[in-house]
Amino acid sequence: MGYKVAVVGATGNVGREMLDILAERAFPADEVVALASRRSQGQEVSFGDKILKVKVLDTYDFSDTDICLMSAGGEASKEWSPRIGQSGCVVIDNSSAFRYDADVPLIVPEVNADAVEGFTKRNIIANPNCSTAQLVVALKPLHEAATIKRVVVSTYQSVSGAGKDAMDELFSQTRAVFTAGEVVQKKFTKRIAFNVIPHIDVFMEDGYTKEEWKMVAETKKMLDPKIKLTATAVRVPVFIGHAESVNVEFERPLSPEQATEILRSAPGVLVIDKRENGGYMTPHEAAGEDATYISRIREDATVENGLNFWCVSDNLRKGAALNAVQIAEVLVNRKLLNKAKRAA
Repeated sequence: MGYKVAVVGATGNVGREMLDILAERAFPADEVVALASRRSQGQEVSFGDKILKVKVLDTYDFSDTDICLMSAGGEASKEWSPRIGQSGCVVIDNSSAFRYDADVPLIVPEVNADAVEGFTKRNIIANPNCSTAQLVVALKPLHEAATIKRVVVSTYQSVSGAGKDAMDELFSQTRAVFTAGEVVQKKFTKRIAFNVIPHIDVFMEDGYTKEEWKMVAETKKMLDPKIKLTATAVRVPVFIGHAESVNVEFERPLSPEQATEILRSAPGVLVIDKRENGGYMTPHEAAGEDATYISRIREDATVENGLNFWCVSDNLRKGAALNAVQIAEVLVNRKLLNKAKRAA
């Protein structure tokens, strides 16, 4: 039996990636519908070897649709996801709108797939923040082995995490620098070309940004509420791919060799770690790939039971579109979609 899948926000970076990944992974869909706002009506997007004409979200009837992959931003999701869920269609939402709702499971399939069963309360499942998704894929097997006490993470996040306009701004600023043109800032608070900006999302009262807070809250919800985590989120002049420098303190000893062996056998992880020039992964190489790559695994001798590692992943894929499609695959493989119709 095939399913009917709608992709909301189909003309955006993540929406297009969702369509590509549905096709790549041969998701069992009899029909895929591309949806967006009225200003995108009639635009064409690719789905495998097919071309889909974008339809308008406002007038679409979800009653015969099984899964909605939602990537239209938080405000649109707050308005539409509950309505879509009430129709019996399961919403897998890529925004932050429902991540911290106790009645909405927050899922990374390699980490907490069993929690997906809680979706029937609202017929909504949340996708985590891109920087959290790759982090917890790496932390999960290590936590099972030695129990994580504390994590310190610094991110190096690509501009695609802020959308197509951000990518365009990096391109235009870079060109302006080389041609002695005017460097125009619109999307970012400071120039992003040949620069790094220690500021993603809004500032909170305690001095952290919302992006940093998300990593804390989401790791606790998906992995373990006892884990202490502190983050510094930084935007870097890279088009696609997030990198993270991760320091972990464990309750029990875990050597770099043991950690490497554990990570090599963990789902969704590839270890590329040779202690030589180029023996590590970078965002450029991870772009277009599905795995979360781990490199530079080494002991932190400044604390008891400490390790450092480098973590890289394609933020548009594992950080967003791929993870959403993997959640949809869990629903199909566990035959949970009929529960959605009954819940509605």
